[in-house]
Amino acid sequence: MPSYLARERTVAHAGFNRWMVPPAAIAVQMCIGQVYSFSVFNIPLSRAIGITKPVAGQDWTIPSIVLSTYSLGIVLLGLSAAFLGKWVERVGPRRTMFASACCFCGGLAVASLGVHLHNLAVVALGYGVIGGIGLGLGYIAPVSTLVKWFPDRPGMATGMAIMGFGSGALVGSPLAVELMNRFKTPASVGVEQTFLVMAGCYFVMMNFAAWIVRVPPADWKPEGYVPSAQSGKLITMHEVAADEAMKTPQFYLLWLVLCCNVTAGIGILAQASPMCQDMFGVSPVVAGGFVGLLSIFNMVGRFLWSSASDFTGRKAIYVVFFLLGCVLYCLIPFSQRIGSVGLFVALTCVIISMYGGGFATIPAYLRDLFGTVQVGAIHGRVITSWSVAAVLGPQLVTYLSTYEKAKGVPRSESYNVTLYIMAGILLLGLVCNLFVRQVDAKHNLNESKPSAAT
Repeated sequence: MPSYLARERTVAHAGFNRWMVPPAAIAVQMCIGQVYSFSVFNIPLSRAIGITKPVAGQDWTIPSIVLSTYSLGIVLLGLSAAFLGKWVERVGPRRTMFASACCFCGGLAVASLGVHLHNLAVVALGYGVIGGIGLGLGYIAPVSTLVKWFPDRPGMATGMAIMGFGSGALVGSPLAVELMNRFKTPASVGVEQTFLVMAGCYFVMMNFAAWIVRVPPADWKPEGYVPSAQSGKLITMHEVAADEAMKTPQFYLLWLVLCCNVTAGIGILAQASPMCQDMFGVSPVVAGGFVGLLSIFNMVGRFLWSSASDFTGRKAIYVVFFLLGCVLYCLIPFSQRIGSVGLFVALTCVIISMYGGGFATIPAYLRDLFGTVQVGAIHGRVITSWSVAAVLGPQLVTYLSTYEKAKGVPRSESYNVTLYIMAGILLLGLVCNLFVRQVDAKHNLNESKPSAAT
C-alpha cells in the first residue's frame, strides 16, 4: 500500500492523455462537495428528539448545528489546507486523495455515532474536525494537479476541478433527502443511517479517483505550448515559494478578495433551504430542490466564469463578481416584497454562480502571480479566508435572521438586513481586488534559494 501511494508511482508515462486527470479530480471534489448540501440536515437534526417538531431544551438549535458541522468543517478545511499544503505537494495527489477519503468518510461515520448518542460534540468531532481535514486535503490536491497539467488554460483547469466541488450538493442533496425518507421511522429522523450510507459510497468513489490520477513529468509542457508573460493580465513567468508569497501584499489582498466573495455567497448557500421556506412558505421538498438548483449554478459558474478569465484576466472577472453581486443582493428583498419566487430564484442562482466562479478563479489568479512550483501550498494558505467566511457568512444569516424574528419581524422579511450587509462586504472585496499588482521581482525563486521549493 505505501508504494502504491508513493508520488513516483503516479508520474505519467510518455504519451499519457492529460484529459484522464480531470475526471479523477472532479470525482474527489464532488464527494467532498457534499458539505454544500448540509442545509438539508439542519431541520431533521433540530428534531432528532421531537421527530415532528423541536423539543425545547432537548433538541439542538439550527444555529448550533450550523456552527458545529458546516462552519467548523469549512474552518478545518482552510486550516488543514494551509498547514498541509506543502506536504500535499511533496507526497503527490494519490496519497493525499486516499488520506482525504479516510478522513472525510471516517468523519461521516463518527458523526453518525454522534447522532445516535444525541451528542453534538461527537457530531462536531466527526463532521467538523475529522471530516474538515478530509475536505482540506481533497480540495487542494486535485486543483494543484490540474494546474500543472494545463498551464495553457489554468482558469479552465481550476474550473473543472472546483466545478466538482460545487456539484456536490447536486448529488448530495437529493441523495440525503431520499435516504432520510427511506430510513425515517416514528422514532428516528433517519440522519444516523444516512451518514453511514453516504460514507461508504463516497469512500469507494474517492479511492477509485486516487487510482486514476497522475502527475506530469518534470518540465512537461503541452505540445505547442510556449510560456509567455502577459503583464496586462498579471501573468508571470517566474516562481514564488509559499513562504515567500506570504511576504507579499498580493497574498493578503487575494486573501481578502476570496474572504469577501465567499462570505457573501456562503451565507445563502448554508441556509438555502430554511431561507426559501421562510421567505416564500414553500415545502421542505421544494426547498431541497432549490438547494439542488443552486448546486447546478454553483457548478456551472465555476467552469464558465473561470474559463472566461483565461481571456479577460482574473482581475477583470472579480470586478464583475463584486459589482454585479452587490446589485443582485440588494434586489433579493425586492423579490420577496413583490412575492416573485421566480425573480428570487434567478437572482440567487446568478449570485451563487459568481460565488462558485470566485472559488474556481482564485487558484489561477495565484498561479498567475506566483507561478506553479508551490501553487497548491499557496492556495491552501489563501483558503484560510474560507475558514473565516464559513463562520462569518452562515452566522450572519442565521443569527441576524433569528434576532429579527425574535423582534417580531415577519419571517419572510427577517433576512433583509443581512442581505444588505452582504452587498457592503462585496464592495470591500472590490476595493481589495483593484489594488492587486504584479509581484515584486525580489520575491522570485532563484538559484540562490533552492531549498524553498522542497
